[in-house]
Amino acid sequence: MIEIRHVDHIGIRVADLDRAVAFYGVLGFELVHKDPNDAVAILKNPDDVEINLVYNANNDHGGQNVLMDVPDKYAGFTHIAFNVEPIETVISALGENNIKITQGPVSFGLDGHVSVFVRDPDLNVIEFRGRSEDLPSLEGLTAYEPKN
Repeated sequence: MIEIRHVDHIGIRVADLDRAVAFYGVLGFELVHKDPNDAVAILKNPDDVEINLVYNANNDHGGQNVLMDVPDKYAGFTHIAFNVEPIETVISALGENNIKITQGPVSFGLDGHVSVFVRDPDLNVIEFRGRSEDLPSLEGLTAYEPKN
């Protein structure tokens, strides 16, 4: 058996590096390395979470994420989820930075975990999952309902 200790980093393909660095900067990430011979930029946040932005995507996606927005369901990674605390702080920060919540807040059971979902400028889906300081008063909260 292979023992996996944790996810080391996530690679996200983007079309415009500057636009992506600005977006992920709002989420607390900083550009720490850009190789002049490769289309990869490394970003990290203060907790050492690493994102590799692979900046070689074309823009011909028709305003859709092929893994999430089309009727055909292709295999592949659909989203990344960041653990945050508390969720209210994230919701407030997203609003202050004009980042639209595309789904949520949504609860996934009775354990107090709540998620909100956003899209980055290249339509990649990002989930923020955390606990609520006051679950019953969280504005707009709905319960998760599966949609195949």
